[in-house]
Amino acid sequence: MISAKCRVQSAKLENAAVGLLLVSVFAVGSTLAAAQTYPARPIRLLVPSTPGGSVDTLARTIGPKLTERWGQQVVVDNRPGAGGAIAGELVAKAPPDGYTLLIGTIASLGTNVSLQKKLPYDPVKDFAPVTLVATQNLMLLVHPSVPAKSVKELVRLGKAQPGKLSFASAGNGTGGHLSGELFKMLAGIDMLHVPYKGVAPALVDVVSGQVSMTFASILTSLPQVRANRLRALAVTGGKRSVAAPELPTMQEAGVRDYESATWYGIVAPVGTPPEIISKLNAEIVAILKHPEMNDRLSKEGADPVGNSPQDFGRFIRSEIEKWRKVIRTAGIQPT
Repeated sequence: MISAKCRVQSAKLENAAVGLLLVSVFAVGSTLAAAQTYPARPIRLLVPSTPGGSVDTLARTIGPKLTERWGQQVVVDNRPGAGGAIAGELVAKAPPDGYTLLIGTIASLGTNVSLQKKLPYDPVKDFAPVTLVATQNLMLLVHPSVPAKSVKELVRLGKAQPGKLSFASAGNGTGGHLSGELFKMLAGIDMLHVPYKGVAPALVDVVSGQVSMTFASILTSLPQVRANRLRALAVTGGKRSVAAPELPTMQEAGVRDYESATWYGIVAPVGTPPEIISKLNAEIVAILKHPEMNDRLSKEGADPVGNSPQDFGRFIRSEIEKWRKVIRTAGIQPT
């Protein structure tokens, strides 16, 4: 026979189990209710740069469209500094409720983890991916005095005269720097890296012939190319640019496996309910696929993407590993 003591203990266990089940059901119900009413108040979209840059332009293009669709204000909040780490940390530590988002960059989500010793967040573990918004090609540009009118000729020149070619960038660890290091690695040539404090002074010295070449954004560079002050040899992304369709990709030009593009994507704090992530994804992807948005982004030199949260998560992980290898091979030390 079961003793009275055993019956009491059994009843306590049953009550505890029922209590846990009710808590679980309540939590699920609350999450679903929150997702159904989301957004019920303004959303803050953090930008890891000052106003006026490419990522800021994207945020201020997408934000009003979300406001129109939802009837809730999307507030663009510029938080520059530390290569995007300041904005990233704020979002990583924000409540996971879908009301604080980050439009991250290749730096804040892809390369900083290999370039900064004390990055205050983990780009994989601390964020819930929403979607890859857009990618932007860079251009491989040379001064007209460089005796190379194609990438193949440039590679031959680099191999014939190791260390003579130089390339300018906006600074150590920037997209232009890493694009140049990837070129060195895949083409098997030696070039001198000349870092500057920003894109403008780097371009000035390439235009003046002080430095042989650079990798720079298409929109920034096209005026110099059209004025014959620089020669464009290729674009760095996986496909040709709408802004300069006559230029081959680096792969088409003969550098196997070369792909380097600036990219921008939206993430939320980890733990944000999947239903809210799905809702955000569906709305942003719909905006990106609209012909008007395609035209606007193309004029900015960007190619809209709009993939799934799962695909964006895989993309982030692959970019981290790719650039970690380049950074280590180049001997770039984290700071």
